[in-house]
Amino acid sequence: MAKKIMIQGTMSGVGKSFLAAGLCRIFREDGFRVSPFKSQNMALNSFVTADGLEMGRAQVMQAEAAGIEADVRMNPVLLKPTGDRGSQVIVMGEVYADLSARDYFREKKKLIPVIEDAFHSLEAENDIIVLEGAGSPVEININKDDIVNFGIAELFSSPVLLASDIDRGGVFAQLSGTVSLLKEDERRFLKGLIINKFRGDPSILGSGVAMLEELTSVPVLGIVPFTDIRLDDEDSLSDSLSGKASGGLLDIAVIRLQRISNFTDFRAFELVPEAGLRYVQSMSELGIPDMLIIPGTKNSLSDLRWLQRTGLWNGIKSYVKNGGIVFGICGGLQILGETLSDPGGSEGGGSERGLSLLDINTVFSGEKVRKQVSGVLEGLGGVFSDLNGAGFEGYEIHMGVSEELTGRAVISKGNVYGTYVHGIFDRKEISETIIKALLERRGFPKETFGGSAFDMKEYKEREYRLLSGTLRKSLDMDRIYRIMDEGV
Repeated sequence: MAKKIMIQGTMSGVGKSFLAAGLCRIFREDGFRVSPFKSQNMALNSFVTADGLEMGRAQVMQAEAAGIEADVRMNPVLLKPTGDRGSQVIVMGEVYADLSARDYFREKKKLIPVIEDAFHSLEAENDIIVLEGAGSPVEININKDDIVNFGIAELFSSPVLLASDIDRGGVFAQLSGTVSLLKEDERRFLKGLIINKFRGDPSILGSGVAMLEELTSVPVLGIVPFTDIRLDDEDSLSDSLSGKASGGLLDIAVIRLQRISNFTDFRAFELVPEAGLRYVQSMSELGIPDMLIIPGTKNSLSDLRWLQRTGLWNGIKSYVKNGGIVFGICGGLQILGETLSDPGGSEGGGSERGLSLLDINTVFSGEKVRKQVSGVLEGLGGVFSDLNGAGFEGYEIHMGVSEELTGRAVISKGNVYGTYVHGIFDRKEISETIIKALLERRGFPKETFGGSAFDMKEYKEREYRLLSGTLRKSLDMDRIYRIMDEGV
């Protein structure tokens, strides 16, 4: 059987996904076959595998770190929130049901055999499995029949490392409080503590670490420094969504829809010095950007109505009328069209007029389109006409169908563009062409752009090396290897 190690956290956003990815990369560098695994993920950032199945992007990121293809077995259950009290439940990459939180808690035990099959098949193919928990393991009101934290550690006999985020403060209370709330049969799986995101000299924590170990009887296995590593985040607590523009020469604004999904589509602009990327939620924040992006959304109809309520509906139309450039991705593409119709109620039902900025009509049904795509862009006009002939690759994942896009990756009308392809900007050729066109439109000479756009795959590889190097220096890897050897 494969050796196992599980990363859990004192709460959401402590860096579990990055720690798990870093361990995946370290084990790969050390010559092991390694796979990530998260039994249940809740996220709107999802990905489509080569065989057309849907999974959370965090496990895709971890698979990249491990040097292997993303596989839906790494994330057998994915919850995609459709509202404040319900989610679309994806099981082994396909839609299982739309369930309220209450109904899901009643149903989730039925998914344990699916989770077991997925894990054991990965276990048979790998030397090490790096498991990831979710949220906090001591949500005592809902922990019965847990299928993601200590319930999974017990099911697969995995040692657990508990991580916390010192950058938010209260790290000793986080760790000692979490350990104190564990049940006795859970504590036997807990083998170490990790203090994450520390700024400064770790030696100043010495006395606190000693007291923490005395309080919990669990060793602290490392103090990980705060490191500016930019990889695919979970969506609920991503710093990217609240950040201001970085002060670049360009102002690229993204509408932060209420059900925004796959905001990783814009990472290629966020990381380029010339392109300042920011998120807006109101008319007062909109301004007159060089380009406005309407992103993907889990519920296009709901977010279309939100645009109407906030006044952004009229703001976007006025912006385009005055020469503004708009790019819609997936749900954003649908919103830019003429009509959105949901006769079967897959997005709550009803029909709405879109922004009427693109000549498309979208009809929703119960069928979800999931596929990886590649090709060459053609037929584009306006300021981005130089994109014609550029190669692209990415994936589609959407409920609605817009017949007018059949056989086309990107559609345009004037300076309004739309696509169903997630990852369309990741190719250096595409992001660089867009940045150059925007700079030229602003009157900057061509040499202003230093060619700092880059291929996202190359960038990610550098980030994975930085992540593994940071963890090697800050974690007691010898102790972690012994913990895996000893098991539970």
